[in-house]
Amino acid sequence: MRVDAQCTTVGAACPGCGAWSTRIHSSYQRFPADVPSAGRSVVLQLRVRRFRCRNAACQRRTFVEQIAGLTRRYGQRTERLRSALAEVGLALAGRAGARLAAVLGLSVSRSTVLRVVDALPEPEVPAPRVVGVDEYATRQGRRYGTVLVDVETRRPIDLLPDREASSLAAWLAQRPGVEVVCRDRAPFFAEGAAAGAPQAVHVADRWHLWHNLSEAAERSVSQHRRCLRVLTPAAPEPEAVPAADPSGSPWPRGHRFADRTRARHAAVHALLKAGHSQRSVQRQLGMTWRTVKQFADAATPEELFTGQWQNRPSVLDEFKPYLDNRWNEGCTNAWKLWEEIVPLGYKGSYQRVHAYLHDKRTSPRPVTARPPSPRAVAGWILRHPDTLTESEQLQLKAVRTHCPELDALTRHVRSFASMLTGRHGEGLPDWLDAVRQDDLPSLHSLAAGIDRDCDAVIAGLTLPWNSGVVEGHVNRIKMLKRQMFGRAGFQLLRRRFLLS
Repeated sequence: MRVDAQCTTVGAACPGCGAWSTRIHSSYQRFPADVPSAGRSVVLQLRVRRFRCRNAACQRRTFVEQIAGLTRRYGQRTERLRSALAEVGLALAGRAGARLAAVLGLSVSRSTVLRVVDALPEPEVPAPRVVGVDEYATRQGRRYGTVLVDVETRRPIDLLPDREASSLAAWLAQRPGVEVVCRDRAPFFAEGAAAGAPQAVHVADRWHLWHNLSEAAERSVSQHRRCLRVLTPAAPEPEAVPAADPSGSPWPRGHRFADRTRARHAAVHALLKAGHSQRSVQRQLGMTWRTVKQFADAATPEELFTGQWQNRPSVLDEFKPYLDNRWNEGCTNAWKLWEEIVPLGYKGSYQRVHAYLHDKRTSPRPVTARPPSPRAVAGWILRHPDTLTESEQLQLKAVRTHCPELDALTRHVRSFASMLTGRHGEGLPDWLDAVRQDDLPSLHSLAAGIDRDCDAVIAGLTLPWNSGVVEGHVNRIKMLKRQMFGRAGFQLLRRRFLLS
């Protein structure tokens, strides 16, 4: 569909010098595409005029009038069509954006969509006062970048192609108005923020602090796994082993194989005693000649059981108590246990260890309650006491009574939680001193890491700022990356991140 249009203004302003001119030089027609109407494509047949510039000092002799909000120089599409394509490109990028545009009646290629997005001006961001810094992965485990967010307005500010301290320092140096930097305890962010904004207060994120404490608590509980057995009821008494067969046979009476062997042995000897030959017995009982000879040569059925259930000595016998103890501790990996007993003097093969443990897995065992996992107990310690059920409170109390280290761990975790939720960061030095006085290596490692960044941690436990909004933008970057399937570069990712 074609629509005729013409500008009716008296004159136009020169884009070079701004002088107003009413002297018409000539006119011609333009055909910019517009947004579809009722499913039909629309093209404007627009007559524009060329004016003479009256300013003798201007380098332009003539210029073409542009209609505000409708055309631009060399533009083949109207401004509202360009805006529609830009929104589609920011939402879906190139290939998917072109497919959606075709459904809407805008027939463009994916490259055109990307060119429209690339031509968009960057947003004007006011000078930030509180900046959030975090990393994002352009290729997980290999390449990382830096995302910067205005924590006060919750708007993205910039995206850097790497996470080097020098890049962050250079970016902050250009913005001297930054007063607070919210970050995690990564060393490259700490160094970059200190070099680029020495006047700013560094705030360690509270979520990361609690996450690090949770990991240290779970490691501590795992180191005291044996203390959790106090929650397991005593194992039932083993059932009495039936008495051995009085004949000395390893096969008990009532065993299907043993009874069948005894019956065949009796039948073979009865026929032989009656005067039948072994060939005749073979035909009558339907056995092979070798089987009949084997039964005939055996004076008693027990002689046929030779090799069955014999307790032959094994090179693994002296190591079975060690394997049983490790099995009861929860280690059931045959390869790991084989590696443990080789330095102890075991000369046998791995297959023998695997077969022994396989028998333990498949043998019927009494059903007994298992102690809770270290992760479950760590969850009881990390959760607020009011959220625990009565059963969980009783079990945690039993563990704390039985193990002084886990009791100390519970006290330290709850003390830190009180500091974090109440924002009492001034109590952190006392908490660190109390942690060092107990035998908790995992918490000692956490305390050493906090000491290296103590000021930022105290500020994180005191000030209201945090990096939650930055984590949300990192998740949005992941969504944008998956939409582009890794086929777009950093510039397109940065533009979509800042403009969408």
